[in-house]
Order: sequence, then structure tokens, then C-alpha cells
Amino acid sequence: MSESQFGREDARGNWVPDRPISYGPAFAWPPQPKALVKWFFGFPGYLLPWNIPYALLAIFIWVYLTPPLEHFQTMSLSWFAVILARNIVLAILVYGAWHMWLYVWRKQDTEYKYNRKWPDENAERFTFNNQTKDNMFWTLASGVPIWTCYEVLLLWAYANGHATMVNPSENPLGFIALFFLVPFVHEVGFYFAHRFLHWPPLYRIAHQLHHRNTNPGPWSGLSMHPIEHVIYFSSVLIFFIVPAHPIHMINLASRLGVAPAQGHTGFDRLVVGEDASMDASYYAHYLHHKYFEVNYADGMVPLDKWFGSFHDGTPEAHEAMKARRRRRGV
Repeated sequence: MSESQFGREDARGNWVPDRPISYGPAFAWPPQPKALVKWFFGFPGYLLPWNIPYALLAIFIWVYLTPPLEHFQTMSLSWFAVILARNIVLAILVYGAWHMWLYVWRKQDTEYKYNRKWPDENAERFTFNNQTKDNMFWTLASGVPIWTCYEVLLLWAYANGHATMVNPSENPLGFIALFFLVPFVHEVGFYFAHRFLHWPPLYRIAHQLHHRNTNPGPWSGLSMHPIEHVIYFSSVLIFFIVPAHPIHMINLASRLGVAPAQGHTGFDRLVVGEDASMDASYYAHYLHHKYFEVNYADGMVPLDKWFGSFHDGTPEAHEAMKARRRRRGV
């Protein structure tokens, strides 16, 4: 089905979805029980296409790709290297798959692409003067090692009793329920970390590196300054307070590690089906990279609506954003 059935080209020739961004019925008021059930079990919805696969990925990583917990009772560079290698491979597979499909093989060409231009290959603002190489460098040289540091710290804490561990055989309901908590921790943690990173001094020192990508691609997702990586991954520290299993920590850590790829593709409808609209998580974040001061969160929790930073992609929302700027004298 043609992209013209779902959107239009703006004055610059870029593609804009017709439908305003919506975060779904999870926090709608008054409650919408039928819509909530449909969203929870539907596609796209709460369980699919992302939350179940991320939970299954965490279980697979814990069972097959993580050494037994007792190995982490003593800090060791060898076990850090094992986890680092695992995370580097995971990042290359996920970010690389999105990049190869959309930007190397160009399976969709520019259909449903918000900005019709391809990544910059000769721009001085990027390391190596190349957008993709810049993004890969900061992802693999800073993002993955810092992700690994947090993960090894928590594994050490679980192994030594400094973080309370939920035993699935003793508390199966609690163990399952925690999988439903992780997406909300991810959403809320990302929003407040992101707002903090837009504090002007911190933005200039760190976050502006990520915002070199006004036309993001998959590798842009985790392309950040090391200071930003430290802040971004810090939400996993919640498991020092909330009793859980290492699987839940890995669920959150790996989600923080690879989910930015899907949020920075630069495309809307992708390969998820003709009737699916992913604009809440894709277009919302594209607008953040375009305008900088809107849509700090993405996904199901309407934090931007609650805190006055929401842009739903409509002309009315754009005028409201410009009015906020005028009030601030910008």
C-alpha cells in the first residue's frame, strides 16, 4: 500500500503521517476497558511487537549467554570481558540488522522515511566526518562498555546478596509480574534522564553529541557521550531497591542497550504490517530530534502530555510549540 494513503509530503519533500500521535488507552481517562484489552493483546500493542520478544531475549541471555551467578562473587576482568563480548555481538546484530535492511540494502527506499535524505557521509560535525561511523563508534566504544559495567555491577550485587533476588519457584506470580514492570521503569527512567540531559550545561557538555543526528538512523540510537551513557543506563540501579531476579535486570539493561535502534530508524511503517501504525514510538522521537524540546519520552506512558512537552505532529501542536518558545523569548 502506498505511503500516500497514510501521510503526505511537506514543503521540503519529507514524509509526514496523517494521524496524530497517540499513546494508546493505557492511561486514558475515563478508562476504556475494551480499547485497553484490544491494545494489550493486539498488534501493535503492549505485548507485541516488543515486550514479549524483549522478555524472551532476557531469558535466553540469562540461560545461555551469562555465566553462573557464583562466578560474579568476585569482580573479575575475565567475566567483564565475557559480558562485554556478548553485548557487543548483541548490539551489532540488532543495530546492524536495522541499518542493513533500511540503509544499506534500502529495502523500502525512502517510502515512509520522515527525512528523505540519507545519512551524511561528509559532515565535519561528525567524528570521522561520517554520520554512520560516528554513531557506530560512540555506540560500541562507550555505550556498550558502560551498559556492561552496570550489568556486571548488578550481577555482582545479586551474587553477594546486596540486591534482593526473587526466586521464581517460590514466588512465580511476582516473578512474572516483574516482566510487566520493566517497560514502565524503562519509560519513566528514560523520560526523566532525558529531561535532565536537556538542562543547558549538561546538554552542551554531553547530550548535544546525540543531537548531531537531526536525521537519525538506527545507529544514532545509542550514539551518546559517555556522561550521557552513565545517566541513561542508571535506571537499572532500581534493582538495588526493588526485589527482582537477574533476568529482570537483564531485561531492562538489554532493552536500554538495543531498543534505541527501533526508535531511531527514521522510518514510520517499516515491516510490521500494512495496518500497523508505529508512529507513537517512531515519529514522536523523530520530532524530538527535529525540534529538540518536545517528546522526551516514547511509548505508552504519556509523560510529555502530563509535563507539557508533547507534540503530536499536527500543525496545531507545532503552533503551540512556537508559542512556548515566544513566551521564553527564544
